[in-house]
Amino acid sequence: MKILFADLDGTLLNDESKVSEYSRDVLTRMTDAGHKLVLASGRPLGSILEIKALAGLDMSGIYITANNGSLIYDCDSGVTIYKDPVPLSLVSPLWDMAHEMGVHIQTYTDDHIVTRVHDAEIDKYTVKIHIPVLYVDDPMTVLREAPSKMLAISLDDAERLEAFRRRVIDEYGDVLDALYSNAWYLEIYSRSAGKGRALEWLCDHLGVPIGDSFAAGDAMNDMSMIEAAGHGIAMLNADDAVRRCADLVTKYTNDEDGLAKLIEEEILGA
Repeated sequence: MKILFADLDGTLLNDESKVSEYSRDVLTRMTDAGHKLVLASGRPLGSILEIKALAGLDMSGIYITANNGSLIYDCDSGVTIYKDPVPLSLVSPLWDMAHEMGVHIQTYTDDHIVTRVHDAEIDKYTVKIHIPVLYVDDPMTVLREAPSKMLAISLDDAERLEAFRRRVIDEYGDVLDALYSNAWYLEIYSRSAGKGRALEWLCDHLGVPIGDSFAAGDAMNDMSMIEAAGHGIAMLNADDAVRRCADLVTKYTNDEDGLAKLIEEEILGA
């Protein structure tokens, strides 16, 4: 049995944020053959479940690693089986730091995005992430438990976002990591979490040797799982650093079913 950890945006999803019929057919044949599928994304759980439903990925045995691996969800049982959140004590300091530096920041309850004001950043984010938004001055008024991640966004000032990233690492780098999932989105999550750690944990939980794991992605926050997998896959459209850390690079982009074509060769054709 093989196990595939597939990033969504820029990897399994095409440029319309959909799973093509061809890719769905390949994934169905892969799971019918007894292999495991894990949807591994920086997106929150609710958004990944929406994509799964819209794509018709209704085969049994699917797992989800959400929020950059901070949460692992068993789709068959409907239960979260692993969680490594941002410490609740750090939410307000990060929130205030972002406000001081003029950077949009948000976090999450189980079913809402939580941010301070309605701005261009939240408008862009909710084009793809269809989760209701709570606007609050103090996130602690709505958080009942530690969140799986926080997300800083800047649509027009990459230098300011990078300055914020450096400050987060300087002040909290012993417990937090901060990596880009694209040019505008800075993912902030527990240093002991991450997509690579989630891959290792789930392989151990399922009794699958790391050597039988495949992980595919395109962005900086995918690198830990690409490096941790027995077979690390970078998309042709991936960042240069991501391609350099991978064992395999797809021959086609995410918009050309590059991952599905590689699955046929490397997993179904093996």
